[in-house]
Amino acid sequence: MIIGTHVLIYAKDADKARAFFRDVLGFAHVNAGHGWLIFSLPPAEVGFHPTDGEPEHHAMYLMCDDIRRTIADLSAKGVQCSPVYEAEWGSLTQFSVPGAGTFGVYQPKHPLAIKVAKKAAAPAKRKSPTKKAKAKKRKR
Repeated sequence: MIIGTHVLIYAKDADKARAFFRDVLGFAHVNAGHGWLIFSLPPAEVGFHPTDGEPEHHAMYLMCDDIRRTIADLSAKGVQCSPVYEAEWGSLTQFSVPGAGTFGVYQPKHPLAIKVAKKAAAPAKRKSPTKKAKAKKRKR
């Protein structure tokens, strides 16, 4: 099952770009190690636009919670996936998207920024008053 999208942005000064996303935009993030921040993004849409010639380099990975099950799901729909590549950051496969080239989907091994955002967005649970607090309120 696809659980999210991991977008890569290539920057000449990644530290400055990360600081901007963290400090200026205030995006929730996790530290995947060695200061490598991974940011939670707001909900997104993607549109496919025609291009004349070679497009600029961009990369987008879909994320899943079980790479083997995802490959089986895709295969059942006629999508051929590459063999699984084990990287430090996840278990990756690739497949062709008609008219759009190769896309990757991976099962992350790193902390997920989308989980941080879900926690931050969840409303705080109200604690029900204890018996002691209820008794104190009745005495007033």
